[in-house]
Amino acid sequence: MHIEYEVVRKNRQRHFPECRLLSQSNSVFDRMMHQEYAQMLSFSLDSSDNVCTSFSGGYADRIWQEIYESASTIAMREPLLTLHINKLILSQISPSGMLAAVLANRLACDDMPEKSLYEMMLNILETDEQILSQVEADLAAVRSRDPACPDHLHILLNLKGFHSLQAYRVTHSLFESGRTALAHALASRISLVFSVDIHPAARIGAGVMFDHATGIVIGETVVIDDDVSILQNVTLGGTGKEHGDRHPKICSGVMIGAGAKILGNIKIGAMSKIAAGSVVLKEVPPHCTVAGIPAVIVRKGVGCKFPSFEMNQMI
Repeated sequence: MHIEYEVVRKNRQRHFPECRLLSQSNSVFDRMMHQEYAQMLSFSLDSSDNVCTSFSGGYADRIWQEIYESASTIAMREPLLTLHINKLILSQISPSGMLAAVLANRLACDDMPEKSLYEMMLNILETDEQILSQVEADLAAVRSRDPACPDHLHILLNLKGFHSLQAYRVTHSLFESGRTALAHALASRISLVFSVDIHPAARIGAGVMFDHATGIVIGETVVIDDDVSILQNVTLGGTGKEHGDRHPKICSGVMIGAGAKILGNIKIGAMSKIAAGSVVLKEVPPHCTVAGIPAVIVRKGVGCKFPSFEMNQMI
């Protein structure tokens, strides 16, 4: 067993010795990195702003290194999980391979064999560099915002909110490239397996967390900016049978509480909070908290500075 792990480790180091995934200074992850992530790994910060200014090896590099090392440890400690972890993590030679293997394993069925799904997803993840940058930002987001999350491996292997979001990213790539039939078929499978319904045409940024995720519905013309947190049973929907641009636009830093419904082509301003169970029918200004049915502003310009990071459910 130890020999097998050592061979896989050497193969991995040969293919990406320094895990050169986010070396570009203009990557999505570099742009959205926040003090919260930096503190977790003791990065140095410029106190004048909230953006990480030192990357000592790269946060993304550390994520994948931690995933691999955690998987090696668990595979040796838990015999029941050894084959599973070796197949999905330790036998893969790249981060794209790990993610493709996990998603294909979760979504495979008679109509969509695991091997075919894996090959299709791996091709998309390896050719679209933006997706992997978004994936890494999502991993960091969940790790820092979810107090029940022990490590990045747990996110990659077990959390269906993360799985549904990354599988959506594959459907969106398919949709944008004109393969709409396959995009819709895969979106249907994602909805069945994860109970998360995301239209492939929706646009979702990086550093997004779906917490628990069950019952999340995201419509065709929804736009979700970077650094947003969404809890279970949230609907971002339309108001009827109208066509065209008809769904909500969620700005950066927003937290949407469990069971909230946001309906229509309305904008939720940056750093705002939607309280659990609210029904939002009108635009929400930046830095506001809204609650109720229909939702009204209960706080403005005070309280949480970054709701999606702080995850404070109180109003």
